[in-house]
Amino acid sequence: MTNASVLPGQPRGAVVSGRATARAINVLAPNPSAMTLDGTNTWIVAEPDSELAVVVDPGPLDQDHLRNVVATAEQAGMRIALTLLTHGHPDHAGGAARFAELTGTKVRALDPALRLGDEGLAAGDVIRTGGLELRVVPTPGHTADSLCFHLPADQAVLTGDTVLGRGTTLVAHPDGRLGDYLDSLRRLRSLTVDDGVHTVLPGHGPVLEDAQGAVEYYLAHRASRLAQVETAVENGHRSAADVVAHVYVDVDRSLWPAAELSVRAQLEYLQEHGLI
Repeated sequence: MTNASVLPGQPRGAVVSGRATARAINVLAPNPSAMTLDGTNTWIVAEPDSELAVVVDPGPLDQDHLRNVVATAEQAGMRIALTLLTHGHPDHAGGAARFAELTGTKVRALDPALRLGDEGLAAGDVIRTGGLELRVVPTPGHTADSLCFHLPADQAVLTGDTVLGRGTTLVAHPDGRLGDYLDSLRRLRSLTVDDGVHTVLPGHGPVLEDAQGAVEYYLAHRASRLAQVETAVENGHRSAADVVAHVYVDVDRSLWPAAELSVRAQLEYLQEHGLI
């Protein structure tokens, strides 16, 4: 986690509802906060001229927002045929059950507890709806159930909270694990190198035009934070709260409780690798 004023990955500009790529429309939820930035980005994804759309992360349980998502799709001449979740945090998935009622859709997620219907999501799955193709990319680390969705036709990836449009994300220990998160960032980097992905459609914050730059920034940031935490421990700062106070001085204090989760994940990682 860093101060949200840091802007890696060539952000497009202000976060607004509307079309972001040829196949992706953002509907910004009205839940801004220090943790959610401008609010949750709910993505409507569909092939051009298709009557069927997929929604990724309906967002919080906010009736007006959920109805706005439905109305936005209808105004574009589309019917929502499927709902997908990047992970189970309430700002992304809290409204999923109600949204399924409004749209008559199934909800597919990695976590069985979040699913509505018989089908889940797993590595290698390809979702095809109305000619649209979305590829499931497992990206645990922020949470154990975190997924991204590769949208090859737009050379884009929907990242949930794995990569944000502004600042960096937390590793939500104990569910999230730093080793897993680093592997997930490397997996996303391979998408930018091998599969031509250049656009990040994040769960919060603006669209990023330089996906590879964003992922490289995240990897460098994690390496830097890990080195800082290791040094802090060597200097006698043993508790997570103490480490936060010494390492995360550049972060708004209101975010320190969340930063403590990331520090716990980093301490666990250092212990597992025999570094502290």
